[in-house]
Amino acid sequence: MSIIKVAIADDHKIFRKGVILSLRQYTNIKFVLEAENGEELLMGLPAAEPDVVLMDLRMPVKDGIEATKTIGKQYPHLHVIVLTMYEDERFVSHLMENGANGYLLKSADPAEIKKAIVEVMARGYYLNNFVNKVLLKKSHARTKSIPSLTNEVVISDKEREVLRLLCMEFTATEIAQKMEISPRTVEAIKDRLMERYNVKNTAGLVFFAVKNNLID
Repeated sequence: MSIIKVAIADDHKIFRKGVILSLRQYTNIKFVLEAENGEELLMGLPAAEPDVVLMDLRMPVKDGIEATKTIGKQYPHLHVIVLTMYEDERFVSHLMENGANGYLLKSADPAEIKKAIVEVMARGYYLNNFVNKVLLKKSHARTKSIPSLTNEVVISDKEREVLRLLCMEFTATEIAQKMEISPRTVEAIKDRLMERYNVKNTAGLVFFAVKNNLID
């Protein structure tokens, strides 16, 4: 089992140490960076080279929202899991559409944190019950227009099928096998959809697709 390198950014040292200690039982997870704020995190990323960041939101100097956006631009292959006390759907929507790959509350147990880390590495996103409830509410409400798009945007059958399978948590390789196309073609379709819908990563694409009823 390959090692997943993890960074954690939180201004509460006791909480940071508690998370690290609670995940020590999982031998495939290795913490390579601790930071007290977003700026310290960003400064440490080049040397630590983590795969996943556990990101608090409210931090001094640079908060988790700005740090997540910066990571999305500078380190697009780095996976960010928000780990916060804010149980607010506005934060969920904003973060998932701007670079976050998952959103957890600090009340989450170690098993769920571990599951989120493993799933964002395998699929590019992690959607728990809390995030799914936000998605469902947004899908029914449809109170805001789609950013940079209109309802007349055409999506091909192949693109829709890739989206559908992504939302069912299949990897690019698994989708390629099911659709009898190459993994490179799946990635190309995914990249094209991300650019079209102006989202940062697979998590944002899935969130966007479900929220805007782009799949059946």
